[in-house]
Amino acid sequence: MRTTVTIDPDVEALVRKAMRDRGEPFKQVLNAAIRDGLASRRRGAVKPFKQPTLDMGKPLVDLTKALSLAAELEDAEFIAKLQRRLSGQ
Repeated sequence: MRTTVTIDPDVEALVRKAMRDRGEPFKQVLNAAIRDGLASRRRGAVKPFKQPTLDMGKPLVDLTKALSLAAELEDAEFIAKLQRRLSGQ
């Protein structure tokens, strides 16, 4: 089957390196890589990614209004910068 595929630059570099290492053409290396990748998923060789998590304990501050507090701090900083600019500093 003939098709057009957009390959990310890092993937292209890996395919080109494999071409040099194996002395095989682009099409052959790309097909082998896809075949191996899909086959390994079927065999369960690739484990699903699991992000390790840690309990950081109870928060030291009340976070229920954290976004509101962040907005207030941002506004206060913006006002201070504006006042400095207007006063010529």
